[in-house]
Amino acid sequence: MTKKHILCLSSELADGQSLEVLLGSHIIAIFRDSRALYAIDGMCLHQGGPIAKGKIQDGCVTCPWHGWQYDLDTGNNAATGKPMLSTYPIRDHEGWIEIDLPEE
Repeated sequence: MTKKHILCLSSELADGQSLEVLLGSHIIAIFRDSRALYAIDGMCLHQGGPIAKGKIQDGCVTCPWHGWQYDLDTGNNAATGKPMLSTYPIRDHEGWIEIDLPEE
């Protein structure tokens, strides 16, 4: 079962920006780039770096601490393809950015 959460006004997340959001026990990094919105676990699996502070390029985010890279669509490690971080459905709906998270 999932639950819809409203994260912010759409206007608060411009193209190229990111935001870290705490929802219950979830730390989520959200990104907007020219292609889409993305929602992915917000802590790097290497040493817990803040994914929302990472740079996005070519559909990947790079952790600012040690350079680990994750595919924004799948959460897979960009180098190995191994699944690592969860991704979440996110959308821009009627001026709000919404996300679906598993119920706790």
